[in-house]
Amino acid sequence: MTYQEIIEKINAGLQKAVDDFKAEAAKLRSNRLSPALLEDVEVNCFGSFMPMKQLGAIANASPRELTVELWDKSYVEGVVKAVEQAELNLGVRIDDKTIYFSAPPLTEESRQNVIKLLDKMKEEAFQVLRRFRDKAWKDMQDACVRGELREDDKFRGRDKLDETTREYREKMEEIAKRKEEEIKG
Repeated sequence: MTYQEIIEKINAGLQKAVDDFKAEAAKLRSNRLSPALLEDVEVNCFGSFMPMKQLGAIANASPRELTVELWDKSYVEGVVKAVEQAELNLGVRIDDKTIYFSAPPLTEESRQNVIKLLDKMKEEAFQVLRRFRDKAWKDMQDACVRGELREDDKFRGRDKLDETTREYREKMEEIAKRKEEEIKG
């Protein structure tokens, strides 16, 4: 086993960590509401829970207003209740099968709270990257002990592993930076 193969094995996990962080960051509230805010809100429909994105089309009506055009009028009550339980602090207006969710502008205090939450999410995502890196480094050390990997290849592998991890970390930093700018308005 070569160090390249060990690094190749964790690349998918590293990319998934970046994608997961990007999806979670998209759900954070900024001055511009994103449909991602509502997509995964679980709605109780006739005794079973479904994500809102399966019950209707979610779109931006304006920067601070989202519309949910439901496939069936019977979902209205469950959707409104689910959004209230999610504590998203959105105003609600119902027009037949369409629900309008609007948000007041963020205050400076609420902006700071959202940025703190973003920082916490970023740190958790970095921990995931570190776990992948640590596992790959341990695999390289074990392969070296078993004689499958030469000592100098192990250290070349560590350098390459650090470089790869740093690239994914920088991607996360960029996502967080863009989201923070969006939150600050």
